[in-house]
Amino acid sequence: MPTLLRLSAVTHFYGKNRALNNVSLTVDTGAVGLVGQNGAGKSTLMQILLGLIRPTQGAVQVLGSDVRSGGIELRGRIGYMPERDALVPGLNGVEYAALAGELSGLSRKQALRRAHEMLSSLGMEDARYRQLEQYSVGMKQRLKLAASLVHDPDVLLLDEPTAGLDPDGRTAMLALLSSLAARKNKSLILSSHLLGDIERVCGSAVVLDRGQIVGAGRIDELRSKLRRCYQITWQGNGDGYLADLQQSGAEVLANSQQGAARVAVPDEWTTRTFFAHASTHGAVLTGLEPEEEDFEAIYHRLIQGKQQIAE
Repeated sequence: MPTLLRLSAVTHFYGKNRALNNVSLTVDTGAVGLVGQNGAGKSTLMQILLGLIRPTQGAVQVLGSDVRSGGIELRGRIGYMPERDALVPGLNGVEYAALAGELSGLSRKQALRRAHEMLSSLGMEDARYRQLEQYSVGMKQRLKLAASLVHDPDVLLLDEPTAGLDPDGRTAMLALLSSLAARKNKSLILSSHLLGDIERVCGSAVVLDRGQIVGAGRIDELRSKLRRCYQITWQGNGDGYLADLQQSGAEVLANSQQGAARVAVPDEWTTRTFFAHASTHGAVLTGLEPEEEDFEAIYHRLIQGKQQIAE
């Protein structure tokens, strides 16, 4: 796959405070989540990718172009949706989106046409001539998204796009972002502290902690493969069944109620192994469900692993 980002030994200081620490990373095109706690370095990295600040050390490429020398041509291939409103008082919706298009290099006529198209595609056709001061939080978020898309960028940088939205507004925004992520030859980088948003929209993720990368790659590849865990339920002789499983190399992690347990098993085990041991003890296996980490569990595992190494 084509390369979206390439960072080589990037370090950045604000005075004596180090925001990024020797970050090296290669990310393929697609939908990428950028996650980390406050102070992890997400905002600094986003500003470096936009060319708004230059890293203290290291080199950064976006879409194969160096951000130091890419200039207007590279910035014309990038769209940015900031977390803050960044709205211009006195303008209506279509004027604001058109202004963003002109600032991205479109002619006034092209920018105005694209502004109408984007507002219509995002369900804001009836609000295009309304003053920005009259917009709700959800409408402002959609308008910022329209402004970031008006010049048809190759990559879209989104900073907390669901911030301040109610549940219905958040669901609608995530649906829009998922549809954008599915477009061919389009990439997006979604920075959010809401891990569920990342998992819903993105196929890959970069996890930052205190200026360092603690994990990066496809989310399905970041899931732990160290232990295979199952939730099992049965009817019959449970004590003998669990004892037999343990003697055969399994570990009973939880046995909170009669007829149910959580079990970790060796890699060579198959589902048939569970049924064979149950049959030996006259038990009937009624449920066998493998466990998978969600992205929140992946995130906490990576952060805790880094902290343990530091200690």
